[in-house]
Amino acid sequence: MSSPRKVVVIGAGPAGYVCAIRLAQLGQQVTVVEKEYLGGTCLNVGCIPSKALIAAGSLMHKISDASAMGITVSGVKLDIKKLVDWKAGIVAKLTGGVGGLLKNHKVEVVMGTASFVDRNTVAVRGKDGSTKTLKADDIVIATGSIPIEIPGFAFDEDKVWSSTGALAPKRIPEHLVVIGGGYIGLELGMMYAKLGSKITVLEATAGALPGQERDCVKVIERSCKKMGIELMTETLAQGFDHKGGKSTVRVKTKTGEKSIVCDQVLSTVGRRPYSAGLALEKAGLAVDAKGFLAVDKQMRTKVANIYAIGDIAGQPLLAHKGSKEGLVAAGVIAGHKEEYDARCVPAVIFTAPEMASVGFTEDQCKEKGLSYKTGSFPFAASGRAMSLMDTEGFVKVIADAKTDQLLGVHMVGPEVTEPIAEAALAIEMGATAEDIARTIHAHPTLPEAMMEAAESVHGMAVHIFQKK
Repeated sequence: MSSPRKVVVIGAGPAGYVCAIRLAQLGQQVTVVEKEYLGGTCLNVGCIPSKALIAAGSLMHKISDASAMGITVSGVKLDIKKLVDWKAGIVAKLTGGVGGLLKNHKVEVVMGTASFVDRNTVAVRGKDGSTKTLKADDIVIATGSIPIEIPGFAFDEDKVWSSTGALAPKRIPEHLVVIGGGYIGLELGMMYAKLGSKITVLEATAGALPGQERDCVKVIERSCKKMGIELMTETLAQGFDHKGGKSTVRVKTKTGEKSIVCDQVLSTVGRRPYSAGLALEKAGLAVDAKGFLAVDKQMRTKVANIYAIGDIAGQPLLAHKGSKEGLVAAGVIAGHKEEYDARCVPAVIFTAPEMASVGFTEDQCKEKGLSYKTGSFPFAASGRAMSLMDTEGFVKVIADAKTDQLLGVHMVGPEVTEPIAEAALAIEMGATAEDIARTIHAHPTLPEAMMEAAESVHGMAVHIFQKK
């Protein structure tokens, strides 16, 4: 049996810590370097805390609508400090759990900022100024990404929030201007709307959620309107002035320049891979024009013993994609036959209603010249959705017109971030629309809508009428 390889993993986010644990499970000697906090952006200032606050906003919204069920609630108050403390408690449990897992797997954790000395050596500078040198057979770069700043809106987490600042509020803004109508901007904008803020969203493109299935996006845009959210498309934020506790945001629209007075700005125009201070050149590496490191299917960079996983390894910048890449890299380092060969990566968006997608959109099918058929089923015809008082949206199935193989599944509606896993598995296994239609789905449940949408591809949905 060969001796264990010494591996240094730089970054302890969903890509890095998953990779480190799997390496340890496979018998390797592992050290993780983390400059700020275990769990990375996702667990600390991203996916998890945002979903906690979104859940709180949704609960308040449901309470306000509960009278339709005969439940009348009065005197609902929001204690923002308690809400933030509750969110922090969830984060602490999860990050503590990551720390415990690393310890139980005998993974060494070194806190500090890593930089390359050469292709086999990493120097780690601690917050106290001390430096530790780590030698390794293999090195895995999992440094994640950071929010993009735009000119005129530098993050100070006071007047201008990044997503990090928006997840640790000291107050609920009266009027929040959100720059960017992508998934982060709409998730947080809708959350604050439910908590009582007036929301204005500025989006540079012609519609919200660029790149997503347009039929689903239309439902989200209608929901924004119902919630009183002003969505200003083809609008560019130019800068702002702050005086007397108010910010005046200057914007350029297709009809001219305008000013918007608010008391808080949130900038969410995207994220970029983080590699500052790594001294990649000392290891013979360089990022491309967009900041990514090129990797092969085994997550190797051009330097054979150095791997890159997660956000720095390319789009999509999603935690679950990074975790999968971490498992692949760990297997390769341990000598297993592994490669990243995912057919699809699901995307989930926690707007109101929720949205989830996997596989090709209709636009992508057209761009690729694919012959396809679609079927859809509305949640308005779902008994389970009715019982939840949440019937907005639908499930759309896209199938190859010749083979019936699933090409994409797109959902918008109640809790659709859960059943999208079935669609991802189906595409990964090469299932057809008929396979889904012939699979017995439990009743009454929301995933029945996917079965009916698959039937709809062939004009055979039972619980809606389809003209022949």
